[in-house]
Amino acid sequence: MTTPDTVESVRAIEAKGVTRRFKNTVALDNVTLNFEKDKIHGLLGRNGAGKTTLMSVMTAQDWPSEGEVRVFGQVPHENEQVLPDICFVREDQRYPEDALAKHAFAAARSAFENWDETFAKQLIDDFHVPMKTPIKKMSRGQKSAVGVIIGLASRAPLTVFDEPYMGLDAVARQLFYDLLLQDYSENPRTIVVSSHLIDEIAYLLEHVVVIDQGDIMVDESAEDLADRAVTLVGHGDAVRQVIGNREVLNHEEMGRIVRTTVLGKLSAEERQLVNELDLDLIPVSLQQLIVHMTRNNAEEHRDSEGF
Repeated sequence: MTTPDTVESVRAIEAKGVTRRFKNTVALDNVTLNFEKDKIHGLLGRNGAGKTTLMSVMTAQDWPSEGEVRVFGQVPHENEQVLPDICFVREDQRYPEDALAKHAFAAARSAFENWDETFAKQLIDDFHVPMKTPIKKMSRGQKSAVGVIIGLASRAPLTVFDEPYMGLDAVARQLFYDLLLQDYSENPRTIVVSSHLIDEIAYLLEHVVVIDQGDIMVDESAEDLADRAVTLVGHGDAVRQVIGNREVLNHEEMGRIVRTTVLGKLSAEERQLVNELDLDLIPVSLQQLIVHMTRNNAEEHRDSEGF
């Protein structure tokens, strides 16, 4: 039997009923979720969905209007025992006006007890960071590289990346993903990655949370999520015979041929029926699934608002 203490011990982040309001806007609406320790978690959603607000509350950069957050079993806000274990790197990271990269790295070295100086120097070379250029005068890609290096070399028990790598080009982003996965395998810790480039990072993720309009739409393992939807293409009557009463995420008609994406894993018998009816079965990528789900959620929200 699992005791409450055992459950808490595997949770890096625990949010209960978290709501965050900004004047008349509800950025987070009664959010409850857990991020387990020593896993790579994806926090996904559209612009304005509430991702940055949730990460800010989880890392004690902001306060919830209601509810509670615990990090490693403790309330992180103004908690000197927990805050040094959290590294939160944002795309819009701000630095002092005259700061050089070496100043940012020195500050990180002082802040994080697990800081790996050798790894940091390797990353500086890998990402070609100019050490004599003020950060404010760097290109967007160079600024992103500074944030990525701090996040990786900190080796903080909880490391949160709020899209700091978005300024990197495709080659540099792939380098970041490869280095993240390699270093995580050698030095496990809890990592939360936020991104719009869902299919680029899908292979990294062990757990996926999808947030939309301040609500949690998905909170499950990446493995389970991969089986949540499927696309069937073929004669309309045959497709309907297979999908039954499943929730339809997307439906397109091309004469008598339809292309329908539905929620729900197909059973062995249904897969056999797909073959017998000569239907095409197409896997749904993580990005396609989230696009369909958030689009449907937006339509339902508009309907409920009377638009």
